[in-house]
Amino acid sequence: MKQHALHACKTVAAAMAGLLWGVAAHAQAPASLADYPKQAITVVSPFPPGGGNDGVARLIAQELGAITGQSVVVENRSGAGGNVGTAQVARAKPDGYTLVMSQTSVMAVNPRLYKNVGFDPLKDFAPISQITSAPLVLVSRTESPYKSLNDYLAAARKQPGAITYATPGNGTMSHLMGALVSQKAGVKLVHVPYRGAAPAITDLMGGTVDMLITSPASAEPMVAAGKLRILAMSHGDSVGIFKEAPTLQQAGMEGITADDWYGLFAPAGTPPERIAYLAQAVDQAMKSPAVIAKINSGGSRPVGSQPAAFKTRLQQDTAYWAEMVKTAGVSLD
Repeated sequence: MKQHALHACKTVAAAMAGLLWGVAAHAQAPASLADYPKQAITVVSPFPPGGGNDGVARLIAQELGAITGQSVVVENRSGAGGNVGTAQVARAKPDGYTLVMSQTSVMAVNPRLYKNVGFDPLKDFAPISQITSAPLVLVSRTESPYKSLNDYLAAARKQPGAITYATPGNGTMSHLMGALVSQKAGVKLVHVPYRGAAPAITDLMGGTVDMLITSPASAEPMVAAGKLRILAMSHGDSVGIFKEAPTLQQAGMEGITADDWYGLFAPAGTPPERIAYLAQAVDQAMKSPAVIAKINSGGSRPVGSQPAAFKTRLQQDTAYWAEMVKTAGVSLD
């Protein structure tokens, strides 16, 4: 069935290519799918190994490899809250062989926080598919005195400037979420950025920081092991062990919400028939019971949207987070 669906996608794409050639004979015909893919595909994860982005990238890469018949390799190119690796893909050859597993914070938030991220998310990329949807999770270590978000905020009121929260990096949505919570609660929280969720979790477990804001996928192993406690979720549409967790709204943080998606992008200018082929392959991958179970286990919901729908979602989130950045008053050099 998988190969049949991809063959149908190639047939439709070939017909589209022929139509375009007939209408505009002077233009170069779109690249054929007859020999795509014919070599390994690289999926860049712009964060270090071990975090949520890396995990989803590897999960999808494994499935795409089986579907396409080519190796799909994940490369971690971290730095600047995901900007470094994402900017590199923006400049890559638009041939469908270099993709990026990006997310809300990189594409919709960072361009409003940094003066120059090195890319324009709406102009430099061709959306392929939104892979997942999930809230952000606020966690403390189980041994800490903070049994709820209100306990944590009460400590911050008693010790202004002494209570910390970690994030996977400056400019991430987690960073902005912390700033919004701090502002809404009227307390002074100290932001401690890391290069990814994995090192932040290590320091949280060691007591170096008081709280971590991250993706459910990054926190799930330690939450499941009973070593991390969920203080709050950015919204209530979650699954698995996060399903019954309290929300920010229940803790009095009305007006603050966030949906942290992961999504696959190619450089702008990638032939549309290759984008369609990849979207079809992702759609097949997202129907796999093993993939659904894995994504659900990390507190996320599988999506697998088509390129046009994902483009619309990106446009909507870009506008929303522009307003949130303005409200939080956060900016980065």
